[in-house]
Amino acid sequence: MIAAGAWAILAAASLLIGAVVALTVRVPPQVVGDVMGFGAGALVAALAYELIPTSHVADWLIWVNFGIGALVFYGLDSVLERRSATGSGAGVSIALGALLDGVPESIVLGVGVAVGGNVSIGFLVAVLVSNVPESLSSTADLRKTHSAAWIYRLWAAIVACSGLAAILGYALASHLSNVDGRYVQALAAGSVLTMLADSMMPEAFSRGGRRIALLTALGFAIAAFLTTLD
Repeated sequence: MIAAGAWAILAAASLLIGAVVALTVRVPPQVVGDVMGFGAGALVAALAYELIPTSHVADWLIWVNFGIGALVFYGLDSVLERRSATGSGAGVSIALGALLDGVPESIVLGVGVAVGGNVSIGFLVAVLVSNVPESLSSTADLRKTHSAAWIYRLWAAIVACSGLAAILGYALASHLSNVDGRYVQALAAGSVLTMLADSMMPEAFSRGGRRIALLTALGFAIAAFLTTLD
């Protein structure tokens, strides 16, 4: 159980790396856009090859959970937008996406450790690759209206939630033999894809221009290759 939580915290800790960079270095908007585009491609690869692999496509319950994940993100993000009187909408949306993505992924990670005793290296690296651009871009937007301490607390809370979610996943799999992580993964996939279309990709294009398309393709290719490392 401790190992499951530790792996999840390790994967989520890369969120703090992006936040530290954004808060200590004045990153040009163009660079932020480039990193966001690359990270978006990496997230699409993780979604396609890990969260909803080909073997699960025919299961209709996968798509029910996928739709629930999409609606949850869309609904929560809409509430945040209505309540926000600041210009940090994209930053908050991406942070919300990181939470709605990271918690289900960590539950799945905990289930995997309990059932198989190991961690998918390809999936772990893909998460690490995509987390840094997520937090970098979100923090670059949030720093306009929030203090550094507030931002660090936000990402630290998401990292802590990821660790607790992995422990929960491990506990569930240890006590319930029929626990299946694929539906939790589908829930995360719906949230991630909605976040990408709603916030991350449009923001990346607005900051970086047309070349973001090529960087997104590069991020997808690299993350897809990393899934073959298992």
